[in-house]
Amino acid sequence: QVQLVESGGGLVQPGGSLRLSCAASGRVFGILGMGWYRQAPGKQRELVATLTFGGRTDYADSVKGRFTISRENGKNTVYLQMNSLKPEDTAVYYCNAHKDGVYWGQGTQVTVSS
Repeated sequence: QVQLVESGGGLVQPGGSLRLSCAASGRVFGILGMGWYRQAPGKQRELVATLTFGGRTDYADSVKGRFTISRENGKNTVYLQMNSLKPEDTAVYYCNAHKDGVYWGQGTQVTVSS
């Protein structure tokens, strides 16, 4: 089993920044990649950004140029740096990890509002 714990969410004004963290623990050997997804009220969960442990990154078109996913060197912690936040970025953000299956964290709320 892999456990994922997200942190860093909160309330921010439009144009502001937040950095989310996701720490993996447990049986982390063999994790192939990690990613961030989000789910807004009344909407389906959608991909935000993914990172393979080989170094490839992918982003949703809506966040390209504003969000950056990264990994702490040699550790099973990934970050999502979110800049130029918009009200439409408001959602619960979930971290996941791919190994022998897909594991999910409990989510962290991000609210962008003035």
